[in-house]
Amino acid sequence: MAATASQSGVNENVSEILFDVPILSASTGESVMFKDLWDQNEGTAVVVLLRHFGCPLCWELASALKDLKPTFDSAGVKLIAIGVGTPNKARILAERLPFPLDCLYADPHRKAYDALGLYYGLGRTFFNPTIAKVFSRSESFQKATKNYTISATPDWSSIFQQGGTFVFKGKELLYARKDEGTGDHAPLDEIIDICCKVPVA
Repeated sequence: MAATASQSGVNENVSEILFDVPILSASTGESVMFKDLWDQNEGTAVVVLLRHFGCPLCWELASALKDLKPTFDSAGVKLIAIGVGTPNKARILAERLPFPLDCLYADPHRKAYDALGLYYGLGRTFFNPTIAKVFSRSESFQKATKNYTISATPDWSSIFQQGGTFVFKGKELLYARKDEGTGDHAPLDEIIDICCKVPVA
């Protein structure tokens, strides 16, 4: 079942808070405002915040998103993936996974994560029971991380950040899910269901 903003603990006025947050293009390193990433009138966007570029489970998620990109494209939905780290770290993931650079952005200071109120902490990173979900995905995990390198990892203080997944239509937040712990990613069939039901201009 899709989570509304109130159900997920995300501020319902998140667009006002988030859209003036600057992040960095992975391809150019240039600053871009969140509100400039998709059409704010009618455009639909799937915004996935990865924990950080050196998280192997985030490589698994990015690989699944890459496989779904043709589905998003055919529905007119823009895929936006953001990770904690510098554009250089982002490019390591993009080159080795690989992942499309034009969909990838870096948030070295976790500004978007803070704006969305995403979870952060040692316990959620290493000891949250949701990490058990990973064991059921061993095949996809191994495939996604065959070219993995720890060199994509940002500074140590950033590795405790958790991610989340959001779907916007224009400025309206349609879906929000904050990852409870490492590897607790949004079910992608939920995301596809939301995107397919939304009339995309």
